[in-house]
Amino acid sequence: MTSTSYTEWCAVRTSELDEIARAHAAVGGTARGRRCTTQQINRAYAVLLASHFQGLCRDLHSECVHHLLGVMTPAVLRNLARAEFTRGRQLDRGNARPSSLGADFGRLGIDLWDSLKTYDPASTGWKDDLELLNDWRNAIAHQDFSSPKLGGATALRLAQVRKWRISCDRPAAALDEVLRQHLQMLMGTSPW
Repeated sequence: MTSTSYTEWCAVRTSELDEIARAHAAVGGTARGRRCTTQQINRAYAVLLASHFQGLCRDLHSECVHHLLGVMTPAVLRNLARAEFTRGRQLDRGNARPSSLGADFGRLGIDLWDSLKTYDPASTGWKDDLELLNDWRNAIAHQDFSSPKLGGATALRLAQVRKWRISCDRPAAALDEVLRQHLQMLMGTSPW
């Protein structure tokens, strides 16, 4: 069984990402070659991917908080605890960068990136990909491509966005399982 957040990622969010992938194919075709007319679709795809991944992470954090509060007694403390678990949550106002994920989920008593690395050693690469995806997201959203992190690039290729999508799909599944295990350890029962 999976969390509601991950189920939504697999059904709704993935479907919406598939729509923009199909739009790209409709405009630019599927054969190899230069696609001058698809640059804005590549950029839109990257921004949409970053936003959906951030939404997944924020929803998953909220779902974890909900499960933790469900076993908390007395019930009168639940609202106070909810406020503390979500106060200043970086996922509410910033990108889903490795540092923000670590900080927000760290409030739940987990060293997220160490746990992910134990679960899947490939998570180190996910961190780098998430950083670059969010650097591009910010460059696109703010129309400022001067960041040295982009290496002087202003054009975004579909192959890169596809790589980022894989680098969001894999941690989405891993986050779901790592957090399930963590909450089960804390609560004594599996939350999902």
